[in-house]
Amino acid sequence: MWTINGVKERGRNAFRANYWNCVLVALIMGILLGVFTGTAGTTGGGTESMESVEHVSEAVSSVDLAVVISTAVGISFAGALYLLFKIFVQNPIEVGGHVFFRNNLYGSAPVTDLKIGFSNYGKTFGTLLLRDVYLFLWMLLLLIPGIVKSYSYCMVPYILAEHPELSANEIITRSREMMNGNKWRAFVLDLSFIGWEILSVLSLGIVHIFWTSPYMHSTHAALYEELKKEKRM
Repeated sequence: MWTINGVKERGRNAFRANYWNCVLVALIMGILLGVFTGTAGTTGGGTESMESVEHVSEAVSSVDLAVVISTAVGISFAGALYLLFKIFVQNPIEVGGHVFFRNNLYGSAPVTDLKIGFSNYGKTFGTLLLRDVYLFLWMLLLLIPGIVKSYSYCMVPYILAEHPELSANEIITRSREMMNGNKWRAFVLDLSFIGWEILSVLSLGIVHIFWTSPYMHSTHAALYEELKKEKRM
């Protein structure tokens, strides 16, 4: 039975043994996987008078059709660019980064391990897209089920890289099976990094770059290896 201290120690030792490569790979993952992501919100006010409603109606009626069309085209173009970026950059980097940290558990892995994720665009994109769709649908139910399922699917990139012969659904199913009975402990494992996350915020991200992020990636890779042994996969 894996222990939190055990996987953290293994991850920390592997990270320290190949410090700068781990920092660089985690930084690349953090930058490229964070591109084009963000939050959007809306603000509202109180009840307005009929005069305000009339003003809104006049504004809507005066909107130039050309502006509407150009805006729609711009949004569609941005969406297409993001899809291409996800297919050809984000997904391969996610898989390659996980491969790097897994390989690094067995010896100092080179940064070029990131390229492994670029070997099969179609399979990589299809599998991670299906995972993301499942997560999105679970999030629609409520936040908690979405978080629980995010732990169910957290091993997908590792399995995809190690078993590309499996179908997307088989990979997702295997991840779910690996995490059965381990989701809560994996959540507690992540919570054990809360002190480092606080230091990361206080240091304006410096601690996150040079310690927290690569340490966590390495620890998650160690968890994958421990679960493989326990589940005999």
